[in-house]
Amino acid sequence: MDPREKKRGSLKEKFQLLRSITNSHAENDTSIIMDASKYIKKLKKKVERFKGDTIAGQSSSEPTDPTIPMVTVETLEKGFMINVFAGKNQPGMLVSVLEAFEDIGLNVLDARVSCTDSFSLHATGVENEDGEGMDSEAVKQAVTDAIRSWSESNDLQS
Repeated sequence: MDPREKKRGSLKEKFQLLRSITNSHAENDTSIIMDASKYIKKLKKKVERFKGDTIAGQSSSEPTDPTIPMVTVETLEKGFMINVFAGKNQPGMLVSVLEAFEDIGLNVLDARVSCTDSFSLHATGVENEDGEGMDSEAVKQAVTDAIRSWSESNDLQS
């Protein structure tokens, strides 16, 4: 195989990868790059919005209690991104959150959890096929209710 053909093939593979990552339906390379650029701008806006939400949550007039978890839910193209953070590790809270996902019919596709010093959960989920069109507020409310219920049951045990 000619080195030019090899390079061209490699480049074509990379364009197809870029096309799939950015959910582009474009056929030519220029359009794929334009779609990728739009996708990157969209991601930057999401990051800025998330940073703003985090700063707003931290700078509220309420005292920041490391035991009170902060819950954010963002609607994705297909499903939701759920983030739960507490400044202090909360043994047992993860189970309550996962049970809430199950109760509302949310299938977790990907999750990262850290329970070392603080509690952090980043999960991506989609609703079951038999689910009744849920929105991000319903997911956030279910998670918040589960945490509140877990917290109350822990207070009773203390």
